[in-house]
Amino acid sequence: MLNTVKTLEWRGDALRIIDQTRLPTEQVYLDLRTVPEVAEAIKTLRVRGAPAIGIAAAFGVVLGVLAADDPPEALRAAAEQAIEELAATRPTAKNLFWALQRMRRVVEQTANQGKSVLLERLLTEANAILEEDRQACRAMGRHGASLLPDRCTVLTHCNAGALATADYGTAVGVIYAAAQAGKRIRVYADETRPLLQGARLTAWELMQAGIDVTLICDNMAAWVMRTVGIDAVLVGADRIARNGDVANKIGTYNLAVLAHRHGVPFYVVAPLSTFDPEIDSGEEIPIEERSPQEVTHPFGVQIAPEGVKVFNPAFDVTPAELISAIVTERGIVSPPLAEGIRKLLDGNEKS
Repeated sequence: MLNTVKTLEWRGDALRIIDQTRLPTEQVYLDLRTVPEVAEAIKTLRVRGAPAIGIAAAFGVVLGVLAADDPPEALRAAAEQAIEELAATRPTAKNLFWALQRMRRVVEQTANQGKSVLLERLLTEANAILEEDRQACRAMGRHGASLLPDRCTVLTHCNAGALATADYGTAVGVIYAAAQAGKRIRVYADETRPLLQGARLTAWELMQAGIDVTLICDNMAAWVMRTVGIDAVLVGADRIARNGDVANKIGTYNLAVLAHRHGVPFYVVAPLSTFDPEIDSGEEIPIEERSPQEVTHPFGVQIAPEGVKVFNPAFDVTPAELISAIVTERGIVSPPLAEGIRKLLDGNEKS
């Protein structure tokens, strides 16, 4: 088995995370013991990636109840305050709200039984969310690897690896699974401006795992497709609408257009928790806008004129017609995506 990075784990009275803002030059772990600390870590991208922030938020609810008084009313109030604070951190990733809703149901069912019972049930649920993500990533890896030829050059964007999940990754998990199956995989990793998650995180993570990786600037992708030859584009997702439109890190839409132009398969890899059954199309997906400082002063260094206007959406939406397939833990959804997603979600509701 490949050695992947441990993104987060429960330590008895704290959630331990690797501080992703310090990578790749420093490998620093933080122990988060309060809801505000978890919320701050999510907002500032110390922990990031849709599955990972859902898991972190689940443990954040545990921390909120851990600090609460025992009467049922106080426990409910503390849990709800924690859920509201964590839900306000990042609006786009569906996994965040999916995980918090699971924790809310536990509170509603268990708060009357006292603090110790509630804590036990909440911790069990948070650990279940973590373990389900770990297993889902392994399953997605196996399914996705079947789409890749034995000798394969893939292009990635942002970070959809172990750092974005509980263990193995979504899109990068496909790369790991293919490598473990004996396929010869070469990766070109987009740097992913403005926060360089591809350069800082994906390139570092793949090197740690012994995968052949080459870093490129975002604006080199078309030329790489034309001259090097890319066999597949692999990306993750933060929210998927019922029609198959996919919200993912800004720049994903660009790659989908380029892949379509060059005849390159464009694969999205995401767990069922990323699908939003209440949203019909990508037009309804809320797109987070982040601080102008990320563009004008990346990593504290000014690179733009003082006072210049900035537009900094953190995500974009790729239309379903540009997507070759969506890989989930339950299998591969092929076009027409809307029909496949309907069957997938209907089956999930019945299970």
